[in-house]
Amino acid sequence: MPSRRVRSPTGVSRKPSIMNLPTLTSADFLPLIPAFILVLGACILLLSEVFLSASSTRGYQAVLASLTAVIAGGVSLQLLFEPAREVFLGFGALDPFSSFLTFIVCVSLALATLTSAGFLRRRGAERGEFYALMLFAGAGMSLLGVSNELITVFINIEVLSISTYALTSFLRRGTRPSEAGFKYFILGAFSSAVLLYGAALLYGATGTTLLSHMAQPLRDAMETHAALVYAGAVLVAAGFAFKVAAVPFHMWTPDVYEGAPTPVTALMSAGVKAAAFVALVRVFVTVGSGINGKLPFALFSTLALLTMVGGNLLAIPQRNIKRMLAYSSIAHAGYLMLGVAALFVVQPGQQFQLLGPTSLTGASVEATARVEALRGILFYLLAYAVTAIGAFGIVSLLERREDEERGTAWDLERLSGLAQRRPGWAFAMAAFMLSLAGIPPTVGFIGKLLLFRAAVDVGLVGLTIVAVLSSAAGAYYYLRVVVYMYMRPVPEGAHPLERAWMTELALIISTAAVVLLGILPGPLTEWIAQAGSLLNR
Repeated sequence: MPSRRVRSPTGVSRKPSIMNLPTLTSADFLPLIPAFILVLGACILLLSEVFLSASSTRGYQAVLASLTAVIAGGVSLQLLFEPAREVFLGFGALDPFSSFLTFIVCVSLALATLTSAGFLRRRGAERGEFYALMLFAGAGMSLLGVSNELITVFINIEVLSISTYALTSFLRRGTRPSEAGFKYFILGAFSSAVLLYGAALLYGATGTTLLSHMAQPLRDAMETHAALVYAGAVLVAAGFAFKVAAVPFHMWTPDVYEGAPTPVTALMSAGVKAAAFVALVRVFVTVGSGINGKLPFALFSTLALLTMVGGNLLAIPQRNIKRMLAYSSIAHAGYLMLGVAALFVVQPGQQFQLLGPTSLTGASVEATARVEALRGILFYLLAYAVTAIGAFGIVSLLERREDEERGTAWDLERLSGLAQRRPGWAFAMAAFMLSLAGIPPTVGFIGKLLLFRAAVDVGLVGLTIVAVLSSAAGAYYYLRVVVYMYMRPVPEGAHPLERAWMTELALIISTAAVVLLGILPGPLTEWIAQAGSLLNR
């Protein structure tokens, strides 16, 4: 490639000097610190597997992985109050939005690694590489939120995807994990190719992949290459829709969630979904600025409608609790997609712009509601993360390897009489089901309230009514779980339930978060108010 020439004040062209090239400072590395911590923890776990005996590391690896996630999460909270700015020459962004995503990812990692210890020990598969892969996946999720350039977004999606492909097929007994991993890999590779092709089309239309430089070129391209811009935006949206399991890109979800190790399913339903939604919002805030929000609104409102209704209708007849929770996660992606659609509502004659919280004074009702929708998305992502990981944690405690091979490990009947056998587990599962249903006083109710209120404020009344009705339909299969636990007798010949203190610790933390944040959401909403800002495009 020929070197670019710049013109000097005298009008003479010259090659740029190395001394004039932009340099990186220590501030550029700030948003990468949590990911560095996660990668360092993963490397230590891999080294411990090589140099220490299995007996000396058993049980401690899960603790180390969880502590690594806690430390990285603490750093991300400190970054929450850093001033928003671009880093790495515009390829990354340090802002409260990305920092709060990293916090969500670290919470998900800390809880998922704790639930993994007992699960793996019962199967004789407790090895350091499992926890290392989890931390590598978490690093990819964190970096995805920081990414401010299309190719960087794609690369970080692949980092987290490759780790989750390996985690999905980690257990080698039986055919289910291998089938799930293969299906996830094939469909994931296809969706990544679609996203990359869409990014290439947007680059062809604008001449840049930097999100911060793309808005004006998109406006210019709309006058001459509108079809190219629309095609690129649709393909990028389709790639993200697969990652968040939105209908009709959800086909992989039930089989992969059922076949993957349950702690991995929990991490995918919480962390991967959160990272993909944050990246989607960051990319389409730029695209919306370039094409005035009309296409993103049409895309995401349609996806929201299909996903909310489809996810709940498909979950109702399920007797397999893992598949039920898989379809439930699809429905929750629909509620989040409603919040995303609310970001792009633009009144006739107005120009799309997502305002930060410092700009709300004197802003229009629609602009204020868009910021509230963004905050609602972040709140809901954290609420869903702690709830879903807790629910899958209970499922992991009920599983037996012999039943997995017969395909009966996740039947609803296994919950029968749980309140008599393990009252604490039943109480926790009831709290998780009420939260997923959006029933007060749980954190899930607050999350839905924030999202639905923001959608109504921007005028999406009809879509919000559909969301409320879908949520009411979803309450049927959530409350059915509670009925099985409290109103059904213990099955004859039921096997004893083994206790796992690390998993139970994760359940205590998740249950406390679900209940306390539902009663006292104030501290979290204050953090969200800080995190609900993006660099104005």
